Amino acid sequence: MAEKEGTQESRLGFTVGPDCIAFEVDESVYPLEAVYGACYLFLEKCFVFLSRSKPQVVDVRLTSQGPATAGELDALAGEFANALLAQAMRLKLSQSTARIREYYTAAALRAATSAPSVDDLLKELEAEDLLEDPLEIMVPWEEKHGAAEDAEDSKKGPETKDG
Repeated sequence: MAEKEGTQESRLGFTVGPDCIAFEVDESVYPLEAVYGACYLFLEKCFVFLSRSKPQVVDVRLTSQGPATAGELDALAGEFANALLAQAMRLKLSQSTARIREYYTAAALRAATSAPSVDDLLKELEAEDLLEDPLEIMVPWEEKHGAAEDAEDSKKGPETKDG
């Protein structure tokens, strides 16, 4: 970017103007998708403007939403540079793991299509004999244990009071 009157260079080497900071991003280092990702993260922090002055170079201008000092603008550009690096890494990782994600997605879809339908499950339930109760779960507690306790109580006989 050409130096304009009233601009200065930041400590990071970016061009600082009134309430804005500008710099170039080389697309051979940072893919355009990473630039867009970093810009998206900054939409609520500042106004973002992209342009292209040369092939394979994206000009980025970050303008503060209010008055800002040169130090604040420099910090904003530094945060943008870090976000740009993170987005480039995320994109590279996404590209390197794409086949694994496709495999797992395909496997999940195959499993979902081979799962039995609701109608099949209902037919299976109807075919089962649900009245069998080998563990006697359906028998009330009183029927299982109540009669035995009553028998024990009658064997003891009436309690006598010593007084």
